[in-house]
Amino acid sequence: MIIRGIIFDVNGTLIDIKTDEDYEEIYRAVSHFLTYYGIKLHRWEVKEMYYRIMCQRREASGEKYPEFDAVEVWRKLIGRYLDEQTLEPGSSKYLSCFLADMYRGISRFRLQTYSDVISVLEELSSRFSLAVVSDAQSCWALPEMRAVGILSYFNPIIISSDYGFRKPDTRLFEAALSGMELLPEDVIFVGNDMYRDIFGAGQLGLKTVFFSSNQGTKQMDGVSPDYTIYKFAELLQAIRFFEEKDCYNHPF
Repeated sequence: MIIRGIIFDVNGTLIDIKTDEDYEEIYRAVSHFLTYYGIKLHRWEVKEMYYRIMCQRREASGEKYPEFDAVEVWRKLIGRYLDEQTLEPGSSKYLSCFLADMYRGISRFRLQTYSDVISVLEELSSRFSLAVVSDAQSCWALPEMRAVGILSYFNPIIISSDYGFRKPDTRLFEAALSGMELLPEDVIFVGNDMYRDIFGAGQLGLKTVFFSSNQGTKQMDGVSPDYTIYKFAELLQAIRFFEEKDCYNHPF
């Protein structure tokens, strides 16, 4: 195989992250903050409204694998209590972004790359086009990638919240391929979820590397990756496997 590009999942593949969206302090903090704008909601009301609006937006999308936009959820929530016309221009968007960031910041307990991610990306970036396809919120994913030092390695960066649907929808993978200007047979996908990543990428014929990390679905009936790694550094061996396989199948 002649490899020209590699597409990566992010959380659970490049970034080892731990969040707890049920953490009570998230909703307590939001509740207290909203009082500055005359919105008086108990923390359990904030939580209930957030999840209700999120589910409503997913259901209304009509997508098979629907995604939501966290900033829009907060905008809808505060819009029920604040008249946007009475706010200063841009205030509604600012507040929504701030609340989304607060929500993520308080819910997040771990944010770090897996071992050897930086060194492997540094080596691969000199040889291949690198891109990202991630089920995530762009308002969180981009700052988190920047915070751990990996944002600059990838172009394009395809985030599900910007599209309204999630993996394994093939349109996300197609968007990455289009941005890379490459064909599926030229690209490898690396992910940690057997369904969303390996099944999703496999539908388009991409070769797949499954990173068996501490996150993600490990098995799916009828689905198997082309290569499995247990440490991120083993990705370099996987690359050699695909490249040498092409040589073996096409002797001089």
